[in-house]
Amino acid sequence: MPISDFTNSVIKIIKQIPKGKVTTYGNIAVLAGNPRSARQVSWILHSSSQKYDLPWHRVINSKGIIAMKSEDGKNTQKELLEMEGIEFINDFKVNLKKYQW
Repeated sequence: MPISDFTNSVIKIIKQIPKGKVTTYGNIAVLAGNPRSARQVSWILHSSSQKYDLPWHRVINSKGIIAMKSEDGKNTQKELLEMEGIEFINDFKVNLKKYQW
């Protein structure tokens, strides 16, 4: 089954996020041409990260907070971001003014 143009754009955008930077689900949706599709970006990220080797850990919510539900997932994402030099304001919040791509 072929993937949609939107999905293809989302994958390309996520692959471009540089090390040491983050972006939001909503920002990716805007860049991919569908500003109201942040949840779809989340689903694409969840379902395609392994298949397309996406830097999933560089995508966070619009408040700058890691959106993973599980504690293990949050901690893994935080570790990966810290390894790239990203510092956290509190447990799971990033300063978007400093680190947003």
